[in-house]
Amino acid sequence: MKKLFVGLFTLFSLVTVASAADVSTVPKVKQTKLGQYFTAQEAAAFVVQNGSKSLFLDIRTPAEVTFLGMAQPADANVPYMVEPPFQQWDAAKSSFKLEPNADFIPEVRRRLSEKKLGPDDTIVLMCRSGDRSAAASNLLAEAGFKHVYSVVDGYEGDLAGDGPKAGQRAVNGWKNAGLPWSYKLDRAKMYKINN
Repeated sequence: MKKLFVGLFTLFSLVTVASAADVSTVPKVKQTKLGQYFTAQEAAAFVVQNGSKSLFLDIRTPAEVTFLGMAQPADANVPYMVEPPFQQWDAAKSSFKLEPNADFIPEVRRRLSEKKLGPDDTIVLMCRSGDRSAAASNLLAEAGFKHVYSVVDGYEGDLAGDGPKAGQRAVNGWKNAGLPWSYKLDRAKMYKINN
């Protein structure tokens, strides 16, 4: 594990906040008010260089984290959306409904405080493919946070349009880049675990 992070640090040592993902290539649904983006690889390099001075959050639902694993360097899972108390079907999306997590901003503040960081420090958000992290970035911007980066290709990446993996999340993203992740979760990083 340590060897992988040293390798990432060496490989991406030139990545800085200023050289993050090219804004002109970010799809409209993934654009944020702050205009601050990372690709998964840029986020990994940034976290290696700035882990103690930044907060890296996986904002997917607890179910996604449970069944798909989590980026190992993520500080915590703080879901932007959650399942309602009673499962409801979203016919337009052909999936179960999700609703905004009313506890999202307070939990982000708590996780910042836990790391002895504040609202002026950098926050990196990663969801499945970059849509929710953009929306969550906008919510944090409205709450006064200024340094919020959305990982535009997310944890699983974008859907392949053609070829043998058409319709699968196989184009880019944290997992497809071979960045460190695991199914083994750290209880302290999980959202609202009851003892």
